[in-house]
Amino acid sequence: MSQNFVLTIRLHDRRYHGVTEWPPAPARVFQALLAGVARGKTVPARARDALAWLEQQGAPRIAAPRTHRGQRVETFVPNNDTDSLGGDMRRIGDIRTKKVIHPHLLDGDDPFIYAWSLEQTPESVGDLVQAVDHLYQFGRGIDPGWGVAEFLDDDALEERLSRHRGTLHHPSHEGGTHALACPTTGSLSSLLRRYAAGSERLRAAGGGKQLFTQPPKPRFVQVSYDTMSSRRVYELQQIGRETYFQAWPITRVVALVERVRDGIAARLRAAVPELGSAIEYSLIGRKADGADQGRVERRVRIVPLPSIGHAYADRAIRRVAVETPYDGGLMPCDVHWASSSLETTDPLTGEFDGFVLVPTTEEKMLRHYLGGARLWRTVTAAALPEAAKRRRIEPARQRQEAKGAVERGAEEERAIAAVRTALRHSGVTQRAARIAVQREPFEAKGSRAESFAAGTRFAKERLWHVELEFSEPIDGPLLLGNGRFLGLGLLAPAAPSGAALCFMIEKGLADHVDPVDLARALRRAVMARVHGELRPSMKVLPPFFSGHREDGAAARAEESAHLAFQLDFSGRLLVFAPHLFERREPSPEETRHLAVLDRALDGLVELRAGRSGRLLLRRTPINMETDPVLRVSCDWVSETPYVVNRHQKRARDPHDVIKLDLVEECRRRGLPAPSVTVDSARGVAGRGLEGSVRLQFPTAIRGPLLLGRTRYLGGGLFVASGRD
Repeated sequence: MSQNFVLTIRLHDRRYHGVTEWPPAPARVFQALLAGVARGKTVPARARDALAWLEQQGAPRIAAPRTHRGQRVETFVPNNDTDSLGGDMRRIGDIRTKKVIHPHLLDGDDPFIYAWSLEQTPESVGDLVQAVDHLYQFGRGIDPGWGVAEFLDDDALEERLSRHRGTLHHPSHEGGTHALACPTTGSLSSLLRRYAAGSERLRAAGGGKQLFTQPPKPRFVQVSYDTMSSRRVYELQQIGRETYFQAWPITRVVALVERVRDGIAARLRAAVPELGSAIEYSLIGRKADGADQGRVERRVRIVPLPSIGHAYADRAIRRVAVETPYDGGLMPCDVHWASSSLETTDPLTGEFDGFVLVPTTEEKMLRHYLGGARLWRTVTAAALPEAAKRRRIEPARQRQEAKGAVERGAEEERAIAAVRTALRHSGVTQRAARIAVQREPFEAKGSRAESFAAGTRFAKERLWHVELEFSEPIDGPLLLGNGRFLGLGLLAPAAPSGAALCFMIEKGLADHVDPVDLARALRRAVMARVHGELRPSMKVLPPFFSGHREDGAAARAEESAHLAFQLDFSGRLLVFAPHLFERREPSPEETRHLAVLDRALDGLVELRAGRSGRLLLRRTPINMETDPVLRVSCDWVSETPYVVNRHQKRARDPHDVIKLDLVEECRRRGLPAPSVTVDSARGVAGRGLEGSVRLQFPTAIRGPLLLGRTRYLGGGLFVASGRD
């Protein structure tokens, strides 16, 4: 268990006059510590070493007390430019400048907490604690305070933070809501240089004049921060049978969330009636008088966790996660107390539902909803605004009032526009590169959108299943729509995340390129990046990435399916997961490999491919429905040459050899027998017989269509060219 250096700061006057940002940046803490240990121009060597160690520890987590702004006061003071008065102090009013005083008034007794995560405890523990003991002010000079230094393990720190009633902020690598200055390597020396230069700002320039030199700026780094919430996972265990889960139907998710929410609220009202207003505000989502809803970012969120992650998972709900924001009015420890051992009841009959909420540290199912991923699909249907409502058809008049393609298309366009609005309301700042909506579930075990409407206030015509693809990975849990606080609109990273990766070649591609050679260069780059992602836990790459067994021999497709690397001549490099072109569901192991692949290729912008050129790449989304490589079609044309698997001895003409081999290849891949037209054929040394081919299937099939001996490395790629 890792250690944490925890710095707790309290103010004597419960007022903070610092300006610009909130919460106070870690850079301000570092400056306050330096000011405390300095003795004029001198900083003791041991204190200097302690601060030099602290500046290398990265960005800390921050807990800030809840505040409200005090009265704004404007004062006028001299601006330290009396030299311009020629020594006449009676003109002091000519150089006055406005100074604004607008303090933060701290509510309650919660302190400031700054927690740095450490890989190991430093040797100079005493020096660091002593430096904190010398802290005497925080903010401006009129904000006296004191600090306490501690070293806590993760559990003790989480317990400390769970009792904090303020806001909790953590560094974000995805681009947080605000940026704070943090110390970095060189911050201490830059502050010492700034102090030394400040004493020499004025120097004589002759003629009785003086020159002013601005001191150098201190060295800090800007780090993005997000507001945190406390998350606990609870299991639905059968009453009297502690080892048995209670499986709640996914289509009744709204009823489950409402009963859990109302049960928590009832417990809190009975135990702490003075929190009635906060309970209404944070749990129910309205003010105490019912006038309107509260701020959504301060609401407690109950997230159902349907069972997913395997092709045979039934998607019933056996767990829920409860997320409590640190600035929502309710303490996370209070919500956790009210949730633990909670037994819910039917609001109509008063009967118990037969399960009890039991806290658990097992978060395996929760991780299926966390991401970060680019492709997300709804597990529970999303309730979109009224504008996205479909036209209702009476069941008895479905044939007479059937919708045409134009009307269906217009309904989907309105729903897509509503999804973009819902994403903004859910706090997702990244724009979705592609949005798809439909009533049917995206997964085999899912439920149709309208089945979630029974017993809710949402009309079934407003419910849609949604698929989102982003240009950059985002983190979950992700819920969207008007029912996101009732369990609707829950999304999960799609199982085939990274199944088809596309890199647009911006420039650098040579005039005459061998697609096989370029595919080999791409495979080498992918293997190198994946190896860097897996190291040091795995020294040998799995065959999924390399196409080779541990002994170096080529892996047969029957033994181990692996990635395919392709070039299409529209200027794209493509990486396909095996389950995609084998037309099956991915195995759990393949899903894990795809997550590694997605992380490893994030940031791939250059490929050095020898004679093919030095390529500048840009990762782009790929549309599974309209892309000519992936869409559904009956007619297909070879984009890269088809290479026969073996020469058919009963045929002598090269065109006949390719036809016979292609028909046999389609049979092996489970495809219907096509009508084959060979446009050209030629023999290539070291590769065999290859040709340009047109295929026509009796029924439409979905791409990608990869066939032939080189289908894994730059050959046998077909594109749709005809009817769907």
